[in-house]
Amino acid sequence: MTTTLIDLPAPLADVVSRRQASPIVAEQQWRRMNASAHDAATQRDNVIVMRWTHGGDAPLEVSNEGSVADHCIGLNLKCAALTFDHAGRRLVHGRLTAGAVQVTAPGVPTRAVFSSSADVLHLFVSQQVLAECYQDLFQHSRDADIVLDDPDLIRDPVLERLGQALAVSQSNDAALGKMFTDSVSLAIVSHIVGRHFAGATRRSREAAPLPQWRMNRVIEFVEAHLAEPIGLADIAASAGLTRMHFAAQFRRATGVRPHEYLLRRRVEHAQHLLVTSKHNVMDVALSCGFRSQAHFTTVFKKFVGETPHRWKEKTSDAR
Repeated sequence: MTTTLIDLPAPLADVVSRRQASPIVAEQQWRRMNASAHDAATQRDNVIVMRWTHGGDAPLEVSNEGSVADHCIGLNLKCAALTFDHAGRRLVHGRLTAGAVQVTAPGVPTRAVFSSSADVLHLFVSQQVLAECYQDLFQHSRDADIVLDDPDLIRDPVLERLGQALAVSQSNDAALGKMFTDSVSLAIVSHIVGRHFAGATRRSREAAPLPQWRMNRVIEFVEAHLAEPIGLADIAASAGLTRMHFAAQFRRATGVRPHEYLLRRRVEHAQHLLVTSKHNVMDVALSCGFRSQAHFTTVFKKFVGETPHRWKEKTSDAR
């Protein structure tokens, strides 16, 4: 199995849409993609991730007739009191712990009554994404559609950690947030597909390092687009690979994740501009692909150990 963000198992020709909105948006109706998400879903090589919350001021009954084409993966982020019915069968009656995961296949109706506050991530997964994950896991395609038809609750520490990573992945920089969200959501889907088809023969070999000629393409692409929103699919496409193959091969070759490499290059470029140009910190942040000075300062300090202002002052004093 390939490896992606946060050291957990996971899994293009088309470049992913460079939308500026946050990669995870509030879900207006339970288990239903917002209209804006429907519009963005034309690129179905992406998992649509939404977050549904309930304040718990009063009991709330919700229902959904089931998506026509997409699986819905629910990741419970906090302990909640509820009843949950799947195709008329009661799966939950009482308290549901944080970390529990439930998968609903297309066309299956669900209903819930929440008697406490709730916080849930819903991942809407197309057949195209399922097929990509299956192909990556088992090195062959399936003749029929993939249907994950086991509705029982999943309690898996890998999925719990991935879900929590998604929950805290909000970023002032929409492009970087989207890259992280794409990677982690693919890892979640891939892990669930692997569990479902556990009897199938998996490949045993580790991913090979990214060849140098592909690495050169990646470096050239990143350097040419440091000031622009770049997603995981963008970088993978520059190397001529799918997202899932690229993430594993890149890390084998460099020792770092693509997301971390992109951040590091942006910070290094920012250091160069802070020393050689007359731009203020905000202008430097924008020139290096960050969408706010606050996020730029946070990332810069993480890599350099000082804020941009302080680092510039110390560097200027030393010259």
